[in-house]
Amino acid sequence: MKQQFIEDVLSNPKNAEIFARWDAIALPDSWLVAGCLFQTVWNRKSNQNPTFGIKDYDIFYFDDDLSATSEQAHQERVNDLFKDLNINIEVCNQARVHQWYPSYFGHAYPELKSVQEGIDRFLIPSTCVGMNPQEIYAPNGFEILYQGVLAMNSLTPHQNLYEQKAHSYQQRWPWLKRMQ
Repeated sequence: MKQQFIEDVLSNPKNAEIFARWDAIALPDSWLVAGCLFQTVWNRKSNQNPTFGIKDYDIFYFDDDLSATSEQAHQERVNDLFKDLNINIEVCNQARVHQWYPSYFGHAYPELKSVQEGIDRFLIPSTCVGMNPQEIYAPNGFEILYQGVLAMNSLTPHQNLYEQKAHSYQQRWPWLKRMQ
């Protein structure tokens, strides 16, 4: 399934172009993560355009510089790098998520030690995927992703956030299945 995942992800021309320019991103421990990966898979399974319904393209990185100023400077530089793609790219330093998450989402969040720990905490386990040109990280495997299983992640048991996310996904991909 790993090879199928790679093929599916790269069928999205936006993902393929991001990877073609990856070295220019130049962020420490950087990964393309979340919706642009798993939603591309769901689009392929649904015979949709690979870019259908993808709201943004997330790049996580891990840097000991915890300043919002530094993260914003990286965001602006990456925006410039990909402005011709006409997509929303979100750059997020996983080393500082614990600083803003409680005020933004209303829940405590542990201090992370890696990008992978951030991926582990996505609200829905089937969506916990990350990729860069050297590696793929899928802590829950690919089977539940390809089956369209939506369940709450025990690492982030926030029922209201899970329900919102699952509802949003089912609106775009009705074949997805919620599990309790």
